Amino acid sequence: MIKELITRNRSYRRFDENVKISTEQIIKWIDLARLSASGRNAQPLKYAVVTAEEKCERIFPFLGWAGYLSNWKGPVQGERPVAYIAVINDRNIAENHYCDDGIAMQSILLGAVEDGFGGCMIGSVNKAKVAKILELDEKHELLWVIALGKPIEKVVVEEAENGNIKYWRDDEQVHHVPKRPIDEIVLLTDN
Repeated sequence: MIKELITRNRSYRRFDENVKISTEQIIKWIDLARLSASGRNAQPLKYAVVTAEEKCERIFPFLGWAGYLSNWKGPVQGERPVAYIAVINDRNIAENHYCDDGIAMQSILLGAVEDGFGGCMIGSVNKAKVAKILELDEKHELLWVIALGKPIEKVVVEEAENGNIKYWRDDEQVHHVPKRPIDEIVLLTDN
């Protein structure tokens, strides 16, 4: 069950903008992050939920979408995210958030996928511009933006060949994600 959920949890970048997500639904997914592990149990992460169409439109231009798809500028109108979660480190609690951000985002996205939605963790963000839109102060460090929506693209996980791990799209716009074979990533077993 968990393997299937993790396999379905891809970096979705194209969504059906007609299918909205409520703030309450997103808070349910954030609660999964709240219950997840936290380094030193400090729990320094905070979240800003954006579902208002106007604010989503203001944030969109400040996000980078797919480094390996250099000719693609991101989703077109009608395929853009309907919501965002800004992942924020509260420096009033801790300067170092360790690996909490990755754990939290994975928990959020697994919840989204389980409920029939999907998203993309975006690290290529003009943080100053988005922080201004969100009215964050200097003690609240913007780390990531998670784009959310109802995916309209097919993503296929496949075995990487010859070390080539670059994702790509075929002529039918199927998104292919090569993963290194298990025998390449397990370095040692004790038997």
